[in-house]
Amino acid sequence: MSTHLEQRLAGKIAVVTGGNSGMGLATARRFVEEGAHVVITGRREKELQEAAALIGRNVTTVAGDISRLEDLDRLYAVVKEKHGHIDILFANAGWGEVAPLATATEAHFDKTFDLNVKGTFFTVQKALPLFKDGGSIILTSSVANVRGDLLFTAYAASKAAVRCFARGWTMELKERKIRVNSMSPGPIETPALENAGLTAEQVKQAAAQFASEVPLGRRGKPEEIASVVAFLASDESSYITGVDLAVDGGMAQV
Repeated sequence: MSTHLEQRLAGKIAVVTGGNSGMGLATARRFVEEGAHVVITGRREKELQEAAALIGRNVTTVAGDISRLEDLDRLYAVVKEKHGHIDILFANAGWGEVAPLATATEAHFDKTFDLNVKGTFFTVQKALPLFKDGGSIILTSSVANVRGDLLFTAYAASKAAVRCFARGWTMELKERKIRVNSMSPGPIETPALENAGLTAEQVKQAAAQFASEVPLGRRGKPEEIASVVAFLASDESSYITGVDLAVDGGMAQV
């Protein structure tokens, strides 16, 4: 990586939700490589500590669940005390699980919307008092927001809501020059499939199925997401706001 790239985020304060694994962890690492200080949050303390050890420097961990508003308050209290402000927010934490329409439970629906929609909404709302004008907010949506994937309708609808947030907040925050964009991953090599309620054999089949639907012929890597989020966080994307940037190997594009 060139010196120029390493310093794109020099001295910036970044908050990453869901920063303990997968895309969030890869992005937090990339932010630090490019000069930022990061505060990562996730629900599992052990994973957070392992993530912090992997990142190695300029990282603070705060355990919490984004669907619990008191946990968000605690997160931002730590950010305020340690750094005083926020330049970049990667609102990445989310969850998905397969559930057919005919048998999906209220608990499945509520958990999906509590995390992906309510959690994202208040993650951003509660960050605003600390946000520096001219900052960047990146939301994790999904290519599911435009596809008709079987068994994932609550998840897809929740991610379409996240896409709508990016549009509306772009307008609400334009006077402060805070840019808001959503980023929609396709299938990525993260623990998400394993956590979606599938058996090992189903995970294997799903991964192969996804790869067959992607023009590039494979699942993406978390680091490929991280490079895109770092771009959206940096001044190199200074004239981009309100977009949904698909990082999906072409899956939802052709």
